[in-house]
Amino acid sequence: MNKDKKVVYCYLCADILHIGHLRFVKRARELGDFVIAGVLTDKAIMEQKPKPIVPFEERMETMEAIRYVDKVVPQYTYSPLDNIKKFKPDVLLESDSHSEQPANEYMKSCGGEVVVAKYYNLQSSSNIKKIIKKSWLKT
Repeated sequence: MNKDKKVVYCYLCADILHIGHLRFVKRARELGDFVIAGVLTDKAIMEQKPKPIVPFEERMETMEAIRYVDKVVPQYTYSPLDNIKKFKPDVLLESDSHSEQPANEYMKSCGGEVVVAKYYNLQSSSNIKKIIKKSWLKT
């Protein structure tokens, strides 16, 4: 990685990709020159949410195909702290749907910036799953 580039770290489950995911990583691109997207493993997701539908390897590959993202890495815990310490980004893009994360304080202590993006509540993977389940129950 070129030290002259402003590095942004964002993270997501990326289960049943939708417009909110795309807008989130697009926002990351607007904040810097090099975007690292952490994709949560199944185990990491299940710290807070139900098991994802889409397998981890497919979620990784899907994120790699998004033009706003330069590097895709696994995130082994729900908190991005381990990856923040490893990659040392200039900016952490966080969603306002999460409570304060330990990584936020770490970023600030290292002189980094935490940017909080508004959660796209018009669409979510959880809502998509509910709609699918409801439609299947009707048939």
